[in-house]
Amino acid sequence: MASSLKHPNARILIGEDAEETGRLAAQVLLDVVTTDPAAVIGLATGSSPLPLYSALAASGADFSAVSGFALDEYLGLPEGHPQSYAEVVRTEVTEPLGLDPALVHTPDPQGEDHAARAAAYDAAIAAAGGIDVQILGIGSNGHIGFNEPGSAFDSRTRVVPLAERTRQDNARFFGSLAEVPDQCVTQGIGTIFEARHLLLIAHGAHKADAVRLALEGPVGEQFPASVIQRHPQVTVVLDREAAARLGQRASD
Repeated sequence: MASSLKHPNARILIGEDAEETGRLAAQVLLDVVTTDPAAVIGLATGSSPLPLYSALAASGADFSAVSGFALDEYLGLPEGHPQSYAEVVRTEVTEPLGLDPALVHTPDPQGEDHAARAAAYDAAIAAAGGIDVQILGIGSNGHIGFNEPGSAFDSRTRVVPLAERTRQDNARFFGSLAEVPDQCVTQGIGTIFEARHLLLIAHGAHKADAVRLALEGPVGEQFPASVIQRHPQVTVVLDREAAARLGQRASD
């Protein structure tokens, strides 16, 4: 049975398993889209939001006027590669939810002038009216998007190197670690923070420490997800394992 946890830094919803957390997170978005059918949603990839997208697809809601902006994209993958986030968003979000492909955007990893393309991506978000709800996962080292430890809280969309730990975590999506790109384009923490509502999702005991540090640890750039403590509207959806360390003192 789902439950909630009172917390000073966020509204926290806890489900028994991934399917239930998906339904809880989906309701947050459905409430927004019901009010504004042309809402702008920030799209995360990876395993954490998959139950959310499944629940949204099963809802039967009309998402045809919704705009989407992906958090990030790998550099160095050929166009159409199945692990490029453009392809992942297409197969896991755009097609199952019936979004208009013309309204769904990912950072452009092609070409040479990455700085100009990154600035254009931030400008496109602003031109769409800003993000209404930004979906987020959290890395074991506290990254959000691909903003690794040390990323400035005022950073904008840009090219960044991937930490080795992040590459190792993402190797499960590829044939080997050697196939995982070592650079990507990511929305900056400053870009993410401008969203009106942050929706962070985490599953599993391996995310429990990261969740605790994000919500209860010191706020600082060495743990990027801690910036959510400064945001005025945050919803965190967890399974019981990911929520297990909230309210506990760190053991180290």
